[in-house]
Amino acid sequence: MAELFLGENVDPAEHKRTGSPVKLPSGDFTTHGVIVGMTGSGKTGLGVVLIEECLSAGVPTLLIDPKGDLGNLCLTFPNLSGNDFLPWVNDGDASKAGQSTADFAAAQATTWRDGLAGWGIGPERIAALRASTEFTIYTPGSNAGVPLNIVGSLQAPTDLSDIETMRDEIEGYVSGLLGMVGIEADPLSSREHILLSNLIETAWMGGKSMDLPTLVGQVATPPIRKLGVFDLDTFFPQKERMAFAMKLNGLLASPAFSAWSNGDPLNIDAMLRTPDGRPRCAIVTTAHLSDEERQFVTALILSKLVTWMRRQSGTTDLRALLYMDEVAGYLPPTATPPTKKPIMLLMKQARAFGVGVVLSTQNPVDVDYKALSNAGTWMIGRLQTERDKDRLLEGMSAAAGGVDIQAIGDTISGLGKREFVLRRAGKDKPEVFTTRWAMSYLRGPLTRDQISTLMAANQSTTASAQAPAPAGGGLPTGPLSTPASGAVPAAPAASTAATDPDATTVAPEVAGGIAVRYVDVASPWLASVGGDAHGTRLEAAVMARVRLRYDDDKAELTNDGEYETIVFPLDAHPDITRSVAIDYDDRDLRTEPLTASPVYRLPVAPIDEKTFFSRIERDLIDHLVRSQTLEISVNKDLKLFSRPGETAEQFALRCGQTADQHADEATAGLRGKYEAKADKISDAIADAEGRLDVLREERRGRRGDELLSTAGSILGGLLGGKRRGGLGGLLRGAAGRRSRSATADERVDVAEDKIGRLKQDLIDLDAELSDEIMDIDSEWMARARNITSAQISLERTDVSVAQLVLAWVPV
Repeated sequence: MAELFLGENVDPAEHKRTGSPVKLPSGDFTTHGVIVGMTGSGKTGLGVVLIEECLSAGVPTLLIDPKGDLGNLCLTFPNLSGNDFLPWVNDGDASKAGQSTADFAAAQATTWRDGLAGWGIGPERIAALRASTEFTIYTPGSNAGVPLNIVGSLQAPTDLSDIETMRDEIEGYVSGLLGMVGIEADPLSSREHILLSNLIETAWMGGKSMDLPTLVGQVATPPIRKLGVFDLDTFFPQKERMAFAMKLNGLLASPAFSAWSNGDPLNIDAMLRTPDGRPRCAIVTTAHLSDEERQFVTALILSKLVTWMRRQSGTTDLRALLYMDEVAGYLPPTATPPTKKPIMLLMKQARAFGVGVVLSTQNPVDVDYKALSNAGTWMIGRLQTERDKDRLLEGMSAAAGGVDIQAIGDTISGLGKREFVLRRAGKDKPEVFTTRWAMSYLRGPLTRDQISTLMAANQSTTASAQAPAPAGGGLPTGPLSTPASGAVPAAPAASTAATDPDATTVAPEVAGGIAVRYVDVASPWLASVGGDAHGTRLEAAVMARVRLRYDDDKAELTNDGEYETIVFPLDAHPDITRSVAIDYDDRDLRTEPLTASPVYRLPVAPIDEKTFFSRIERDLIDHLVRSQTLEISVNKDLKLFSRPGETAEQFALRCGQTADQHADEATAGLRGKYEAKADKISDAIADAEGRLDVLREERRGRRGDELLSTAGSILGGLLGGKRRGGLGGLLRGAAGRRSRSATADERVDVAEDKIGRLKQDLIDLDAELSDEIMDIDSEWMARARNITSAQISLERTDVSVAQLVLAWVPV
């Protein structure tokens, strides 16, 4: 981990250097940094020194430069001679000093040589920086420096696995673009934002890159049918889409906007490292742009940086540094410009990937302190107002709770020029330091001519290189033309026809009576047949809609249906067996070309001959009669056939219901027979129970008589009554009475047994009925499941061609 030499501690009271160097580990900046200071505080010089140190340590830097000051990093002169400084000094500064330009340049060289020497920096250090680093000033929308191809920045990502990252990049691009045409769009509610985002995502998920003209062209004729749950035309009516497309086209048609498609592609890898691995200092200057254009460019670059960052491996050291000079307009506390979300993402997530972010501003009151609270290193110079100081201390307190905010506030108030309060994460006590002398000549903002001079070698390299091919295989990146009546705005395609001998801008002649249609790019089946929604040429195909009638007397079935197909590609003798069945509707076939200048691929098929289409129609009918059948479900046991539109599950349910009806009928007859048997047994049980009651009553009577008779005999004997037969006669009489009682008991037992047998007969009868019912149900369930299939064939009279057209397919 390298140490970044920023300066030296000073005594805050005397404003003198103490000899203690301030060297920060490069890894400290993975937790990001904030530089704050009013104009004249030395804030820009501190930023330049930090960048020089990072580059010297081999860390590439990406700089967003809205004021034009950071181009000074290209002004490093190892010889430190007046002649080196001469082209870059300001004539006005020389006049103020009362010197000629040459003398002033020599004085500046001496000042820089002595200033660097006072910090122990010699020419060899400057030479080493120049040798190890490549400096590039990018000027999007201008050819002053190295132009940056912003229009062509819609190249599909190579890795689509991270959907969130992809959508963040799309959101940044779309938000910036809409800002360019004065539309403040909420990504969640703006239909313009939602439409453009879906168009880009649809193309990228299909592996297709885009450019801005293609995107604008698709606004009027999108290759999608729905947005959310609503049809496209309901969500965003066609007339209003066309007005939106024309607004975007006005941007493209502007002569000033043509420069946006020139130059190097927006590639973060290439901007940070040379092919041989040396670090680059990529300075993206936006000083020449309007506020809306700055937002667009900055949001796009930051979104690309987020995408690049998330594809890197984790590290604890500084892999790359993003430096934003004067960030106030890009990170406001309440508004949400397109740049705010990617900055917040970087401040929260970049640490894990070794990407440091340093934000510089002179107006802390105009910056979202929530973002600043993510910074671990704070460098605070002189501030203009107490309000600025209070706002800054509020953010610092949120970031590093526990610090003595009052003491830091008092220290800030006493700072001198080029003096800064340094507050580092993990350090309770802040330091005051002064910055070292910058190796770069800090002359102030560079002029357009000076940037052009510095980047002359880079511009010649860029001019000789071909820009990346735009989406659609050759579609130029110029502005869209004003559409003809009913036509969709599109980029001119004449160049495609001029370079392709098999292409023409004049529609080939088609046989009379044959309708000509154009396949809509939103057709959901387009890609499956070999078409391309982003294609720039049209290729001939034959599309047909055929009516089919399947009928079968035995099944009492008549089923009318349609079969739709495309014959594509179209050769001289099409093989109909290779036609593709598709499901198209009237929305898929347009009556007019999709572009104002369509390019047709000349077909080898004789589409100007009526017999060619007659042959296709005849062959198609023959092919369908041979190949098309209607499969129906059949239950022979139940004599049932499936109906049109009835699913297998629905037919099986119908079979089950029919079988249940048959089973219920069989069970009803069976129940009648068993009910008669059950009634007979129930009557016998009732009779037996009545007889049992009588027998029980008789038994009770005989037992009573026996008891009374025996008791009377005994009593009579005891009282001296007349004895007949003596004791023997008495005993014989008692025995007889007991015998008659026993007989009564036996009769009761016999009656009870009979009743028990009859009740068991009733139980057995019920069980027998249940078994027979179960057998009936099982039989009919088996019949319900006995489902087979049958094929119903077509006859030639069952087939008729309802529509046959020559269709032009985008490829």
